[in-house]
Amino acid sequence: MGGPVGRSSASGERTRSRVRHTDRAGEAGDPNEGGDGGGRASGEAPPDRRSASRGRGRSARSSRRAPKSGKRRALRWSSAVLAVLILGAGGAGYLYYEHLNGNIRKEDLTLGDKRMADHKANAAGQTPLNILLIGSDARDSAENQKLGGAKETFGSPPLADVQMLLHLSADRSNLSVVSMPRDTMLKMPKCTAPDGEVFPASTVDVQTNQSLRRGGPGCTVAAWYELTGIRIDHFMMIDFAGVVSMADAIGGVPVCVDANIYSRGANGRGGSGLKLEAGTTSVKGEQALQWLRTRYGFEDGSDLARAKAQHQYMNSMVRQLRKGTKLTDPAKLMNLAEAATTALTVDKGLDTVKKLYDLAEELKKVPTKRITMSTMPNVYGTGVNAGRVYPKAGDAEQLFRMVREDMPLDGKASKRKKVEPKDPSAPVGEIAVAVRNGTATDALGPVSGRAGDVEKLLKESGFAKATVDPDNVAGSTRTSILYPSADLEGDAQAVAKALGVPVSQVKRSTDVSGISLAVGADWREDGAYPVSKGMEKTPESAGAQNGEEEGCMKVDPKYTW
Repeated sequence: MGGPVGRSSASGERTRSRVRHTDRAGEAGDPNEGGDGGGRASGEAPPDRRSASRGRGRSARSSRRAPKSGKRRALRWSSAVLAVLILGAGGAGYLYYEHLNGNIRKEDLTLGDKRMADHKANAAGQTPLNILLIGSDARDSAENQKLGGAKETFGSPPLADVQMLLHLSADRSNLSVVSMPRDTMLKMPKCTAPDGEVFPASTVDVQTNQSLRRGGPGCTVAAWYELTGIRIDHFMMIDFAGVVSMADAIGGVPVCVDANIYSRGANGRGGSGLKLEAGTTSVKGEQALQWLRTRYGFEDGSDLARAKAQHQYMNSMVRQLRKGTKLTDPAKLMNLAEAATTALTVDKGLDTVKKLYDLAEELKKVPTKRITMSTMPNVYGTGVNAGRVYPKAGDAEQLFRMVREDMPLDGKASKRKKVEPKDPSAPVGEIAVAVRNGTATDALGPVSGRAGDVEKLLKESGFAKATVDPDNVAGSTRTSILYPSADLEGDAQAVAKALGVPVSQVKRSTDVSGISLAVGADWREDGAYPVSKGMEKTPESAGAQNGEEEGCMKVDPKYTW
C-alpha cells in the first residue's frame, strides 16, 4: 500500500486499556452467529478489563454525525452544543461543559505502523475531511447485554459491527459515505497497542470486523488505510446502548418496509427482533437499533442488505432533522448533549465538545441533495469463505480512488482548477526516477519485466535518467510515486503526468532518498496506466443512494407476519 512507514499513534491521557485477544488460530473464519449483530470467535477468553470491548461503536450514531448538517438550521447536535457553549459563560455552565468533555472517551487515531499520507489541497488551499464511523457490538455492560447477542458472547472482546467512511469534500459542497460490509475479507496490517502489545500482520484473509479486537478502533483505521489508501482524519465509535440513547434523544426517524417484517432466527435465536407493519414507521430507541442491525428479513439476508437499510435510515434522519428541530427546550438540549458525549468514543483530535461542534459546523454546510451513500463494490467468496465478500476488482479501487481524488459520488463535480506544485518541475531529461516492480499480490508473483517496461515508457517520454531498481520487489496494491522532499514534488508530479497516474498517488515519504516509482498490482499488463478513464463515474456496483431519495426496504417473504 502507498504511504510512508512510521508510527503515527501515541498513547495519551484517558486512553483506556484494550483487550488483547485476536483469533490467531482462525483468522479466516466468521466469529459470528451469536445474534444479528456480530458474534464472537470461538475460544476467545473474556477480557480482563473494559477496554476494547467497550469500544463504543459509533456506527449508527456516528453516522448521524454526517447527516448532522442543516443548510439553514443547525442540527440537533449543533444546537445542543451551541446551547452548552452559551451556558458555559456562567460558572455552573463552565463546570457542565467540563463535565461533558469528561464524558467523551478518547483513543489513538491509528495503531498501524504506516504513516498515513497527507491530503492534497485543492487550488483554493482546502483539504477534504475523512471520518470513520465504527459500530461496536460490545456486550460488556448490562445495557448492551440486554440489547442483543447470545449469553456466551457476553464480556468477550467486541467486533466492528458497522464501518462507514464519511468523506467531506475539500470545498464542503458534498458528502460521500462508503460502507464496508463487516463480512469483507482482507489482510490485517500490523497493529501496536499503546501499551506495546503487538498484533502481527495477518498472513491469511481475516474478516474486517476483527480489526477492533487487534488493539481497538485505531487498528480498524489502520485496516481501512491498508485496503483503500484513503487518509483517515478522525474516527467515532458507538456501542448498542449508545445507539439507543442517541436515537431516543434525536427522536423518531421514518423508515419504510414493503411488507410486514419480523426479524427472527431459527428456534427464536438470531435476528434483530425488528417487528414492523408494511409502510412507513417512525422508529427510535431500541427499535432504531433493531433496524440498523437487521439482516435476516431484508432482501437476501446479507450484510449488504443491512448496509442498504442503514443508508436509508441515515438519509431519512438527515431529511427529518433538516425539516426543523424541535429541540428548543434547554433541558432537551442538555439531554442530547449528555447522550452524545456519553455514547461517543473518538480519536484524540475530537476530544472536546468544542471540537465536535466545529466538526458539526463543517458538516452542516453540505445540502441534503449532495449527500451520497454507497457500499464498497464486492463479490462473494467461495469454499471456506462462501458467504463472505471481497472487494470487487476494478470497481472497488475506482470507488476508493474517487474518494482519494475528492471526486463527488453523485457525479456533479465542479470544474476544478489545476493545482500547481509549489516547486516547479526540472526538465524531464534531468529527473532521476528509480522504477521498481511491485506487481506481486497475495496470490500471484511479480510480473517479470514490468519495471523495465515502465522504465522504457519513461525514457520514450524524455526521462533519460530513469532506471530500474531490481532489489525491491515488495508488492504494492496500487501504483505510487514517492519523493523525499518538497523540492522534488514538481519532478514527481511530472513523472505521474507522463504516465497518466493520478496525482493523489504521488506522496512525500522519508522512506526514499529520490523519486521512486512502484509499478503496482493495478498495472500488471502492458500499455498505458489502466485506471485513468472513467474515474469521474461511481461504479453501479456501489449502489449509490442520494440523500433526498426515499427508499423502502424489500422484505424477505420468509420473515413476514
